[in-house]
Amino acid sequence: MEISAVEGLPEFTPGDSIAEAVESEYHISNNDVVCISSTIVSKVEGRITNFDTYQPSNRAKSIANNLEADSRFVEAVLQESDELLLESPFLLTVTSFGHVGPNAGIDRSNVPNADLLLLPADPDNSAERIRDEFSTDPAVIITDTCGRPFRAGQRGVAIGYAGIPASRDWRGESDRDGRELSATVEAVVDELAAAANIVTGEGNGGTPVAVASGFQFGDHDSSDQLYRDKDSDLIRQALQTWNYEE
Repeated sequence: MEISAVEGLPEFTPGDSIAEAVESEYHISNNDVVCISSTIVSKVEGRITNFDTYQPSNRAKSIANNLEADSRFVEAVLQESDELLLESPFLLTVTSFGHVGPNAGIDRSNVPNADLLLLPADPDNSAERIRDEFSTDPAVIITDTCGRPFRAGQRGVAIGYAGIPASRDWRGESDRDGRELSATVEAVVDELAAAANIVTGEGNGGTPVAVASGFQFGDHDSSDQLYRDKDSDLIRQALQTWNYEE
C-alpha cells in the first residue's frame, strides 16, 4: 500500500466540491481510499460559526466558571453534544453521531474570519455524498485527530466512512499455530485515518487529503460498527460515576 498527500488544494469555502478539487490534482482510481480531513468537510458544509451566535445557558456559565473558559464556547460544545461524560478537568463529550472526544471536536484553528469550526453534522452522510461526486469509485474516510486514553499524543481517527467496512473481523480465523481467534476486530478505517494523518500533518501544510492506493481488505468478515455500544462500554460507564477532584 502507498499513501500520498494531495498537493495543490485550495482554501475550501461553503458549497465547494472536494471531489472535484482532488481530481484536478490527483488521479483517483476505483480502489483507492480517499482520506479527507473533517476540517475541509466542515468548511464546505458551512459548519463555521462565531461566538456571538451563542447565548450561554446557566449550565454553560457554571461549567465555564469552573474551567475558567469562555461560556460561549462551552455553550457551543453543549449544543453539539448528546452527552457530557466529563465537565472537569475538561469537557469530554459524545457527539450526535457517537464520537467521543474533547469539546465535541470543535476547532478554533484554521478557521479564517470565524471563531469556531464544528464537526460535520453527519460524517457518514458526508462521506457518501463526497464519494458520489468522484468520477471513479473510491472509498472515502472522513478523519479527525483525537487523544488516546492511557497514551500520550494524538492520532488520526475515522469519524465517517463510505465504500469500505469499518473493521476486519478476524474472529473464527486461525493464527499461525492453528488457534482460533476469538476477540480480534481490526478497526481498518481508524488505521487508514492514522496513516493519512502522518502524511497530511497537523499544522499549516495545506494538505488536508491523502490517498491510500493498493489497500486490500482481504477475504475477511467485516463489521460496520465504528463506536462501542453504550451498554458494553465499560470505560464510559465508569466515567458516569466518577468525579474529578483537584
